[in-house]
Amino acid sequence: MPVASIDGTDIAYDVAGTGPPVLLLHGFPQTRALWAEVAPRLARHYTVVTPDLRGYGESAKPPAGDNLVAYSFRAMAADQLGLMTALGFDRFHLVGHDRGGRTSYRMALDAPDAVASLTVMDIVPTDTLVAEFAYPVSKAYFHWSFLAQPAPFPERMIEADPDHFYEACLLGWGGARLSEFKQIDAYRKAWRDPAVIAGMTNDYRAAVTIDLEHDAADRGKDVDRPVLVLFGADGVMAKSFDIPATWADRFSNMTAKAMPGGHFFIDQHGSETAEALLAFLSEQTL
Repeated sequence: MPVASIDGTDIAYDVAGTGPPVLLLHGFPQTRALWAEVAPRLARHYTVVTPDLRGYGESAKPPAGDNLVAYSFRAMAADQLGLMTALGFDRFHLVGHDRGGRTSYRMALDAPDAVASLTVMDIVPTDTLVAEFAYPVSKAYFHWSFLAQPAPFPERMIEADPDHFYEACLLGWGGARLSEFKQIDAYRKAWRDPAVIAGMTNDYRAAVTIDLEHDAADRGKDVDRPVLVLFGADGVMAKSFDIPATWADRFSNMTAKAMPGGHFFIDQHGSETAEALLAFLSEQTL
């Protein structure tokens, strides 16, 4: 397992293939194993880098720091930008699902020259979700408010039975069965680690505090790179929001596509996800 030390934070990653670089960022409560079916297909044409986000999987779990700054999407994006720079890639295609999508959006705002194209998967903007956290959304996405509670309350509750909690998350966001998660053993191995539980929880605490501050400061800032917005047709987000419309004033060059399945359509339909990415990336240049 390669590990890169980025400004003192160890980031675990895998790399495969040759060609233009593509960075794939996973979401909650998963690891880079998410891309097990997608990455090999992309690697036939691209150099594919699949890291664990800080706080997740085999990457470092630093202390949260003042104001949770260490778990901001800005800090997570800086890790991944540093990783790609260390690998010799100053410009690359960027793909993120869930938390990885939010990290990717932040990177596109903070380091636009590094991002040749952006793909975000099954998310609406963080400030939109928080502002419109009505009951139908909050019932399914209860983890947003639960994980944001002060330490160590959520951590102790989750540690009592992490498989039960995180599997409930996998199944609660629309149209998935546990048998569809082919990488479930890798996910379980990660989320059974108390340090991972704490890292993922700090990620959500940061999302409703410092990340909202960063987003507010950048409100009105446009991402002018080619953007692909993918979303699960059967997921809670698609049923609760017009997902492309939530991004319309933030992405000036956007293509949107509904995918079969729910929030975790990558696990459910890896082949279709790879084909959607290949079709989009084939139209892009560095």
